[in-house]
Amino acid sequence: MTVATAPGKAILFGEHAVVYGRPAIAVPVAEVQARAEVEDAPAGAGITIVARDLGRTIHLRHVKPGDREALALARTVRNALERLGHRSEPDLHITISSSVPIGRGLGSGAAVATALVRALTAHLGGYLTSREISDLVYQTEILHHGTPSGIDNTVIAFGKPIFFVKGQRDDVFWPGRPFWLVIGDTGVSSPTREVVADVRRGWEADPVGYEAHFDAIAAIVEDARRAIIDGNLPALGRLMDDNQRELEAIGVSSPELETLIGAAREAGALGAKLSGAGRGGNMIALVEDDTRGQVRLALMAAGARNVIVTRVS
Repeated sequence: MTVATAPGKAILFGEHAVVYGRPAIAVPVAEVQARAEVEDAPAGAGITIVARDLGRTIHLRHVKPGDREALALARTVRNALERLGHRSEPDLHITISSSVPIGRGLGSGAAVATALVRALTAHLGGYLTSREISDLVYQTEILHHGTPSGIDNTVIAFGKPIFFVKGQRDDVFWPGRPFWLVIGDTGVSSPTREVVADVRRGWEADPVGYEAHFDAIAAIVEDARRAIIDGNLPALGRLMDDNQRELEAIGVSSPELETLIGAAREAGALGAKLSGAGRGGNMIALVEDDTRGQVRLALMAAGARNVIVTRVS
């Protein structure tokens, strides 16, 4: 058996604007992981995928059009096999499990696809760079999200903080000092594909207004990168609050997110904002070492379904 894993991710700055050519910053979240196990199957069995968290067993030869979950896994497998030079389908049994919450902005689909590509590559004796893995997973992301930015597959495949500009840059960089994030789950599924499409409709109806918001977000991201490199956490927190205001202005926040964001700030967070597509999913709060516990408790008291504390270094 060959086993591979991949972390979740959180977008710190720049969601939605990143789809329109502006920069974004994302970090891996190692506290949650996707796991793929690959082993040989009997001759003639083809490829079977057991998706434990979905409660499904999928036979690649029998995937039906319209079955998006199965199609995403099948595309990942077939694209990886093609990149690895396998023209015929080997006989494999694949088991997938994940602690990355689905529909919460933590990159669950990209994490599963990355773990799957890594496991297939190792099991079949191949080699793919992080860039090649990211490119393959991006093809899966298109099925999940329609017009993805590419940031999820990039940060998860590289496993490092990323300064990202779609189609131009994905620079790994290191913080001047480690910092802590507390991630609170609203308990509301974040419909990424729908929210991204709604933002596009808003942009098409009011391109001047939306471009102004995207430009403001871009300036925040640039300042945030400098604050992270300098280790200036108070400035970083203020920039998170600024980014949240822009996201509220383009209509991707929600009452549930704003309740948790307010609770985090009241409990001593340096800054807080939604993370990911919005209208549900997760929010993130920047905290210091001595406040992470109280912020975590405040989020739980405010109704967070789950809370993750992660260190970025």
